[in-house]
Amino acid sequence: MGRLNFSTKESAGLLLLCVCGALALSEVLAEQEGENLSGLSDNPDKAIFAVRENGTTCLMVEFAVKFLVPYDVLALNGIDLITEQASFTLPRGAEIEGICGSTESEIHISWKNNAYILRIYFSKEIREKAIEVWKINKIQFVYDTSETSYFINAYNPGKHTASTHKLSALVTPAGRSYVCLAQQTVTLISSDHQKGITVSMYDIQIQPFDIASDFMFSAPYKCITDQREHLEETLPLILGLVLGLIIIITLTIYHFHLKLTATQPQLPRDRSMYKNM
Repeated sequence: MGRLNFSTKESAGLLLLCVCGALALSEVLAEQEGENLSGLSDNPDKAIFAVRENGTTCLMVEFAVKFLVPYDVLALNGIDLITEQASFTLPRGAEIEGICGSTESEIHISWKNNAYILRIYFSKEIREKAIEVWKINKIQFVYDTSETSYFINAYNPGKHTASTHKLSALVTPAGRSYVCLAQQTVTLISSDHQKGITVSMYDIQIQPFDIASDFMFSAPYKCITDQREHLEETLPLILGLVLGLIIIITLTIYHFHLKLTATQPQLPRDRSMYKNM
């Protein structure tokens, strides 16, 4: 049986082919897909999205989102420009894509044939005392002012991209999900003449890393706003209980005082009788 002889060039080509094949295989094995679970929510404004890797949930987002986007229209005189505001919400029927990693993850939410794309980027980091946390480090929003559902008579219509700058939002201990009923607002700067785009999220539960059970959030970490509101709700009750306890203690002490004074012998008030004896 003859030996197969490969030149150096052929060997290098074969090695490169094997490496490319291995990388392609790893990508297939780590296939990631997005799922829209919004139908599980009774809230018509709330969307639920999940990213899965190899059949296991690796990122989940549950929230309602409102956008406020300024855009230019031509004034009636046909010369001046005036600014209008387009206000709309994230639709429940949006399409989902995502990427899961050990320290960086992201989710892309698109609708109206990619006329609108919301991209949220997450990252992990180590903070003081070796505490590991995750956060949103970037939000990007692509929108098309030529899409007339929200933008009416836009001047010079076209696609624009709005992004945050050095964002650190929704900071949460690693292994837990962020929960917040209160509205969380982020401002993005648009490529359309540096206009400010407002993205408001509320009724939120998000977890981009370390999901232990499929389609299940880990233990919640409540936002400071919700904690403060909960304290404001319970504080009057606590004060009422403390005041009631003080009143009961005061009445009890007074009751025992009356009993003690009632059992002591009473001396006659007129002591002149003792002087005459």
